[in-house]
Amino acid sequence: MATSNGKAAQGEEGKAPPPASPAGSIGGYESLHRLLEANLSPQLFQEASRLLLGLNCAQPLEAISLPDATTALAETHNFDVQAFRFSADKEFLRQPRVIRVGLIQNSIAVPTTCHFADQKKAIMDKIKPVIDAAGASGVNILCLQEAWTMPFAFCTREKRWCEFAEPVDGESTQFLQELAQKYNMVIVSPILERDVKHGETIWNTSVVIGNNGNIIGIHRKNHIPRVGDFNESTYYMEGNTGHPVFETAYGKIGVNICYGRHHPLNWLAFGLNGAEIVFNPSATVGELSEPMWPIEARNAAIANSYFVGSINRVGTEVFPNPFTSGDGKPQHADFGHFYGSSHFSAPDASCTPSLSRYRDGLIISDMDLNLCRQIKDKWAFRMTARYEMYASLLSEYLKPDFKPQVIVDPLINKKA
Repeated sequence: MATSNGKAAQGEEGKAPPPASPAGSIGGYESLHRLLEANLSPQLFQEASRLLLGLNCAQPLEAISLPDATTALAETHNFDVQAFRFSADKEFLRQPRVIRVGLIQNSIAVPTTCHFADQKKAIMDKIKPVIDAAGASGVNILCLQEAWTMPFAFCTREKRWCEFAEPVDGESTQFLQELAQKYNMVIVSPILERDVKHGETIWNTSVVIGNNGNIIGIHRKNHIPRVGDFNESTYYMEGNTGHPVFETAYGKIGVNICYGRHHPLNWLAFGLNGAEIVFNPSATVGELSEPMWPIEARNAAIANSYFVGSINRVGTEVFPNPFTSGDGKPQHADFGHFYGSSHFSAPDASCTPSLSRYRDGLIISDMDLNLCRQIKDKWAFRMTARYEMYASLLSEYLKPDFKPQVIVDPLINKKA
């Protein structure tokens, strides 16, 4: 049988069926941006990009080229790589403060049924070429995804996954310290921490490694989800490190781990402490959070006048034993699809396209940190914030006898 244009229909006898779209793709495309680029005219695509991604210094965000070594590694190891530049206006009294920042997203490397030591080693082996690509590209600060050394097994409530926990100066930190020193790179490493000094308590922690290979400090996850399959409080509780900002050789950075992105005051606190870049290493699935993903970090960057790097893992992780989560759904063995889509957001409301929804990836951005102050001067959010008013409300709200400020219409219950 022939189609209207005279060509045989796909899948007919004698013809190969069309290739299946990769799991996690959007109709075969790696991201919404790539879908639009392939299906819109150049003029319409430019206008759609303006609406979706904004403008940086009144111009579309500029893509930048990377060294051949980086693109070769990406091709050899099959990971998505993209790079963009956030500019700032020229100033008379300050020189540009341009740094290069990278984010890595990845799937696990072997099935969750493998020996734990093999799983961890396989992930490290998988990540190293991506870090090498970041190093070859001259990245100054690099952030990995939440709990990058392991499958995101906190849905299962099985305590055996606690074996992946390690001290702050443990195996993964030592692995990254060598690479940080080799590439003169600050690395943010989110791990499952075992606090050996305090009863071997477990925390969800980000270790900040300096460009000299030293440990600058740690931050522990402030907000722990109790929704759907996110059974994380079975393993660790809310962190106790506040909202630290780490002054590195390249800029002041904070780490708002995963679920903290749903809490505006969490973002605010890193800004009040002077962050210029806040990373959001995450592990989240499409059914639950994807409509929020392109909004929350971008809003935080705007409201707090800093850059945000959003990282999400990719793939579907299947566990040996089915589990339920008290939500009425049948037992299942996987969390759902981690949709990647890592990206950067800037204080001027511009943002990059996202990485792939299903492939490992490295996204790189040059960013002029002068933009942070320029946007503060332009919008004056700090000056107009009325912190004293909100501090008073929060102080009252914490009291047991708090009464909401509600003014009732006196005619609501008045009979005619």
